[in-house]
Amino acid sequence: QVRVVESGGGLVQAGGSLRLSCAASGNIFGINAMGWYRQAPGNQRELVATITSGGTTNYADSVKGRSTISRDGAKNAMYIEMNSLKPEDTAVYYCNYDTFRGGYWGQGTQVTVSS
Repeated sequence: QVRVVESGGGLVQAGGSLRLSCAASGNIFGINAMGWYRQAPGNQRELVATITSGGTTNYADSVKGRSTISRDGAKNAMYIEMNSLKPEDTAVYYCNYDTFRGGYWGQGTQVTVSS
């Protein structure tokens, strides 16, 4: 059984920074890529950033230049540091592990940016 847990969310003022963490435990292997997604109330879940097993990164235009995704392969963990946060970054942030057995999602962590 695979368990994915996000942490690091919270309330932050506009212009501030946050570092979200995600860890996977259990029988997870064959990871192709990992990614962060977010969902704001009334909106669909959207991609924030991804990182492949080879380290290639991809960012949504909305966060490009102010976010950095990273991973620790030995720990099956990944992180995203977000700077210059804006109220429109407010959402529940989810991490996803894409493996050859399928995708695994966490329960999400709330990020609220106050203006």
